[in-house]
Amino acid sequence: MALAIFDLDDTLIDGDCASLWNDRMVALGWVDGESFIRKDRELMALYAEGKLAMEDYMAFSLSPLVGRSTEEVDYVVGPFVEDIIEPLIHSDATRCLSRHREAGDRLLIISASAHFLVSSIGGRLGVEEVLAIDLDERQGAYSGLTRGVLTYREGKVLRLNAWLKEQGESLAGAHFYSDSRNDLPLLSIVENPRVVNPDPALRAHAEEAGWPILNWR
Repeated sequence: MALAIFDLDDTLIDGDCASLWNDRMVALGWVDGESFIRKDRELMALYAEGKLAMEDYMAFSLSPLVGRSTEEVDYVVGPFVEDIIEPLIHSDATRCLSRHREAGDRLLIISASAHFLVSSIGGRLGVEEVLAIDLDERQGAYSGLTRGVLTYREGKVLRLNAWLKEQGESLAGAHFYSDSRNDLPLLSIVENPRVVNPDPALRAHAEEAGWPILNWR
């Protein structure tokens, strides 16, 4: 049994769940729409260029959750995943997940989105184990802060290594699927890197390195 590790946004799904969730918070009236969405798009453009400070994005995107109970958020996340995210799941992604299950591989999603989103989407995909950005809670409500190492760029490697030690697992024979240049640190340490719908920088790197390039659109 080997690990089959998957990025989430723009890999398993055709979109970014954090930005889509921000749209949903606007629709819920949790935040002023125009300025919030404009700021989200500005920050996501930096992400695409590999220039985003994830701490800045999380401080921004978590601001509408400050003081909201985890129950209140969970109540609206389920319908959000069903209505918005499920139609965006790549059919090739579900087939790939099935192949790894049939091979007896252990499935793991590692994402730079908030844990409450990633775990809910993972559940829809039949993947129960996820590593994502953990959020601070105080008296059952979100504080707007994060906890621990953020699962972004080199942080994905740090969190994964800690998980491997905790689980008694190794990266022997592991696959990792991702679309983003931001995941080069993790793609570079697995035996079987798989590039999915890559951004231009990742495509160029994959072509030079001879990594398989998959088109899930």
